[in-house]
Amino acid sequence: MDAIANVASLVRDLPLNSKQVSRADAEEAVRTLIRWAGDDPGREGLSETPTRVLRAYREWFGGYRQDPALHLLRTFKEVGDYNEAILLRDIPFRSVCEHHMAPITGVAHISYLPQGQVVGISKLARVVDSIARRLQIQERLTSEIAGIVYSVLKPRGVAVAVEAADARRPQTGYCYGDI
Repeated sequence: MDAIANVASLVRDLPLNSKQVSRADAEEAVRTLIRWAGDDPGREGLSETPTRVLRAYREWFGGYRQDPALHLLRTFKEVGDYNEAILLRDIPFRSVCEHHMAPITGVAHISYLPQGQVVGISKLARVVDSIARRLQIQERLTSEIAGIVYSVLKPRGVAVAVEAADARRPQTGYCYGDI
């Protein structure tokens, strides 16, 4: 378990990506957007906004600094003859639409047929959270969750359903994926 914690802490401290923009350039981009919207980024209520936006983005997009597969490495092999589907429903998540950078909110449902090992169900929720904390579309979110569960746990099958809506179009879209 210590090795997993060490890798997780190293990944958590990585920059968002290898082509990371400087903090100063990112803050200036926020100031530019404020000006574009028609306001003065230097006025009292907005002067600290660029710094706040970067802190928020670091949290919202923290999934780029995580390997979701790490959440599934600690398994339990003493499952007896258990061979029924394991289902975790209504896993809440927040993400950001990659097309409009609008907030997405929804729930994911994950089911898998274990094959000799199971994982604590809270770990499935952590996988959803770390994948959702990236610019996303529902279809890829669904596929990535299923793929990671399948590749790490090696179950007989995986099914994932995601129900979500974005701020621009509040209707709920449904995506299903299985392996």
